[in-house]
Amino acid sequence: MSFDYDLFVIGGGSGGVRAARVASGEHGAKTALAEEYRLGGTCVIRGCVPKKLMVYASSFPAMAEEARAYGWSADVGRFDWTAFRTKLEAELDRLEGAYRRGQQGAGVTVYDQRATVTGPHEVRLADGSVKSARHILIATGGAPFVPDFPGAEHVMTSNEVFRLPALPGRMLIVGGGYIASEFACVMNGLGTEVTLWNRSPVLRSFDRECRDLIVARMVAHGIALREDALIQKIERGAAGLVVTDTAGRTETFDAVLYATGRRPNTRGLGLEEVGVQLGPKGEVLVDDWSQTNIPSIYAVGDVTDRIALTPVAIREGHAFADTVFGARPHSFDHQMVASAVFTQPEFGTCGLTEEQARAREEIEVYSTSFRPMRSAFAGAEEKVLMKLVVSRATRQVLGCHIVAPDAGEMIQIAAIAMKMGATKEQFDAACAVHPTMAEELVTMRKPVR
Repeated sequence: MSFDYDLFVIGGGSGGVRAARVASGEHGAKTALAEEYRLGGTCVIRGCVPKKLMVYASSFPAMAEEARAYGWSADVGRFDWTAFRTKLEAELDRLEGAYRRGQQGAGVTVYDQRATVTGPHEVRLADGSVKSARHILIATGGAPFVPDFPGAEHVMTSNEVFRLPALPGRMLIVGGGYIASEFACVMNGLGTEVTLWNRSPVLRSFDRECRDLIVARMVAHGIALREDALIQKIERGAAGLVVTDTAGRTETFDAVLYATGRRPNTRGLGLEEVGVQLGPKGEVLVDDWSQTNIPSIYAVGDVTDRIALTPVAIREGHAFADTVFGARPHSFDHQMVASAVFTQPEFGTCGLTEEQARAREEIEVYSTSFRPMRSAFAGAEEKVLMKLVVSRATRQVLGCHIVAPDAGEMIQIAAIAMKMGATKEQFDAACAVHPTMAEELVTMRKPVR
């Protein structure tokens, strides 16, 4: 049987474009990709990249304050949101163009429209045309989830926050994960009065000791936090959005941002109709090779709900293309994947939390928290935390957690050693770089627990 394409990719995010580019450009597969919005996906268009640029923008007031403590006459003045947003949109356009040129250069046919699956080897485009493919890859990512409640139409999600016409004076952020916490810090740094509501402890899935320090600093920076709040309804009033919680208390805000989680983008794709098995959240169920129960259909990235990180999606997509089209079978190892949370202070983490490790085996915990030289000289109360979780039996470093400026940069380096199975003694054998914050990772000699 002949097919129109060797590979048809649905979804133009990081995982999909990598798989398409490698399959076509490196392995010679005739490849097409369909994307109904913009190439680049969540990360480039409405996630990691614009968020990180907002993190940078929000950090300058603190920098000016610190500069004054070091003897400089410094003032950042008024923040021009419109100027920033205009430049941000231009940067996203540039990045999308780069992604499109990458696909074209690799010989991938790009369809700027929605595609759905109509058979094990068949997809239907929004224009009604049907394309056949030897293999189909689902890479449609995820989307913010907003529960159904009275007034839900008044809220925004992380998709819309980058296009705000103006910065709100008062913003309620609902959620307790890393996205909610990051935006709370960003908006607070930009001068918005931020309130963060969640019905349980914020950042509860992360290492508790690190979480406690981050939350304490968020509150110290002026973020109003409630960890017992659940919204009952939102109404538009003369002074803004009137938010009522389930206890009957009300507060008024100019904007409400919901960041209560994300769901895989599988609704209406036709997957269930052709027999692809989905999980309880709508995620595509796959094996270690990213293959579904239908042999010709694969899935990578957030739509599989494995690890929702851009670099993971890229590795999964690359491994898929090498395996299916390059005669180089390999799968991505989801163990020891480092990540960063761009709160203020920043958080870098790799491996198991103390709580996870302790539930699994006997461990030793090496931890230290201190005011770094830079903050101490400026008279600031900012603290950093360095933490290693170590197996007593094997001495392997099971977890590394860093709360500090540029923690994401530091954890990337530590993750290399951890991926290689480094032991505590091998960390100790590395000579410290002085004076740095990171030297604490190789100078903690006695366990605290």
